[in-house]
Parts: sequence; C-alpha cells; structure tokens
Amino acid sequence: MRKIKEFCIEKLILVCGLASIFFVVLIFLFLLKEGLAVFKTVSPFNFLFGKSWYPISEPPQLGILPLILGSLLVTLGAAIISIPIGVGCAIYIAEVAPQKLKEILKAGIELLAAIPSVVLGFIGMVTLVPLVKNVFHLPTGLTALAGSIMLAFMAMPTIVSIAEDALYSVPKTYKEGAFALGATHWQTIWRVCLPAASSGIVAAVMLGIGRVIGETMAVMMITGNAAVMPNSILAPVRTLTATIAAEMGEAVVGSEHYFALFAIGIVLFVISFAINVTADLFLHKRQ
Repeated sequence: MRKIKEFCIEKLILVCGLASIFFVVLIFLFLLKEGLAVFKTVSPFNFLFGKSWYPISEPPQLGILPLILGSLLVTLGAAIISIPIGVGCAIYIAEVAPQKLKEILKAGIELLAAIPSVVLGFIGMVTLVPLVKNVFHLPTGLTALAGSIMLAFMAMPTIVSIAEDALYSVPKTYKEGAFALGATHWQTIWRVCLPAASSGIVAAVMLGIGRVIGETMAVMMITGNAAVMPNSILAPVRTLTATIAAEMGEAVVGSEHYFALFAIGIVLFVISFAINVTADLFLHKRQ
C-alpha cells in the first residue's frame, strides 16, 4: 500500500511539473502568434532600435529602444541599491543576529514580500516622489530614481530570503575548520561562508533582478511614463511592462499597436527567461 501511495505521489508531481512546462510553452506560442505579426509593417531592427514610440500616429512609429533603456536604467539603479543591502541583511540574519531576533527579522522580510505592488506604488507616490523632487530640485519627482528606489525595496525580500538560505546551508564543518585555524568571525564570513554560498547568492540576486524587470504597477505609478530616450536617472522614463499595462486596454484588437504590445511581451519573456536560466545555472553550480 505504501509503495502504491509513493508511486501515485511521484506521478502526480511529474504531471504537475510537465503541466507547468506545457503552460509556459503555450504562453510563449501565443505571444509569438500575436506579436510576430507586427514585423509585417516594421522590421525587427527598427522595432528594437527605433527611438520613437508613437503607436497611434500616422504612420505608427513603433520603436521600443526608449522603453528598453528605461527598463534597463530602472533595473540597474534598483540592483545597485538592493544587492549590497540585501546581501548584507542576509549575512546579518544568517551569521550575526541572535536566534530570537533572527526569527523576527525573517518574519518581517516575508511580510514585506507579501505587500501588493500597487500599495507600494501608492506609498511611493505619496512619500518618495515628493522627497526626490525636493532633494534634487526637480520639476517633478516622477523619475527613474524614484522607480529604482521603490523597486530595490521590492527586490530586497527575494534577495535576502534566498541568500540567507544559501548562507545557512553552508556546512558547519567549514566554519569550525576556519575557527580552528584561528580565523575571526568576520574573516570566516568573508573568506569561507560567502565563497561557499556564492552560487546561491548569485541566484538570489538574479531572481531579485527578475522581480524588478517584471514589475508593472509600481513603476507605472512613479516613473513618469515618458516614452522618450532617457538622458539621466533624474528624468522620467517608461518601462516595457508599464507600456503594456497602460496601453493594452486602449489598443484596437488586430491593429499594429495591438501586435506591437504583444511583441513587447515577447521581448520581456525572453529577458525574464534568460535571467531565470542564469539564476538556475548558478544555483546548481558545483564548486
């Protein structure tokens, strides 16, 4: 009886895994079906590297380079902020904090991850945007910097949680050996724990960046939504995800604008897939 139960559970897990792959493939095929139609009117090169996004003009100008650069600028800013703070928090929770404080901090981080992005976007509009405007004396606080700060705040729970698990999984014999050789606590963390957990930490960073790239509501609310070539992190920008969210409801089904938005979805899918594959490779890397 026990073998029958184990067999059924194993097959059920297998079916669930195959179903998830099947659904991802279906989504990608649907994006291809709808998105590739835009290349009948605009070449892939002009679509990816065109500097003007005016989809309802005559004729439509469907260049998404400003949207790609806006996404990259916000993502880079968020990574610069979130990676050092997130990894530092993970080190503190895993190696320094007392047990009682560790449990409180882990619960708090999980609670932060559960806050809806639209709520964080509203908080950013009320507090962060006026602060950026006043500090840098700008005409508007709806800038790439505001988006980077808010997205860094959203990425940190993912980075901290996964990096802390990676540090916690380092064998205790490694640390005991370092202490036996006369290393201090911080030397052990820096020269033993971090190198041993490097694959998990890199995977945490990549997944955090993936969360940033895929975020929609918060960036749509606080980055200014200006589809122009960004010249500074203190300028308004528009991201790929915000463009889809803002314009899909207004696009006429079957129009060039409609197909262009699905083509943007293909670009996002490829970027997210590449990030997740990279994170998976690092996660399974063997030193």
